Amino acid sequence: MKQQKTANKVGIEVLPVMEKFYSIQGEGFHQGKAAYFIRTAGCDVGCSWCDVKESWEVEKEQFIKIDEIIEELRSLPCSFSVITGGEPLIYNMDVLTDRIHDLGVKTHLETSGTYPLSGKWDWICFSPKRFKKPLDIYYEFASELKVVISRPNDLRWAQKHAEQVNENCVLFLQPEWSVSDQILPDIIDFVKENPEWNISLQLHKYLDVR
Repeated sequence: MKQQKTANKVGIEVLPVMEKFYSIQGEGFHQGKAAYFIRTAGCDVGCSWCDVKESWEVEKEQFIKIDEIIEELRSLPCSFSVITGGEPLIYNMDVLTDRIHDLGVKTHLETSGTYPLSGKWDWICFSPKRFKKPLDIYYEFASELKVVISRPNDLRWAQKHAEQVNENCVLFLQPEWSVSDQILPDIIDFVKENPEWNISLQLHKYLDVR
């Protein structure tokens, strides 16, 4: 019974949060900006190269009150918040994003697009993965398409997704970190031939920040 009561509150009063911290956004369109990060726990996409695999599972002690998140954010000189995971949209994000907006802080979502869209977002980074098919709605609402590239064939796969997104969506290719040196020349050549694309380089790893 106690577990059921907790489940009913997820997304309304509490969320499973692996970590929350204030740092620099390292990827995509908003790279280089100061941002408050909320990394939810739980993901079933199963990317083989995921560098935060510890976010896949949910532990009982990770459930925290949304009030706690908001109070920490309130104390920071921050106007930009990134909600990532794991896969954040496993949970309903309506209350969290409303509370963040009440502070005058913008909301940025990082999602694989595999769960229904909830929450109010100033920016949606849609990052589809081969491991689980995304929902069609994300092609319409994505502000940014970010595709992780680990092998040359991924470039053609990325282009198929680009053909489906809305006309205002910004396109990014990001080398998978462990093979970045090998795959980056292919990405550079591709972007030179297809200049509608941009390159995202995980700036936070070069800066050595979280």
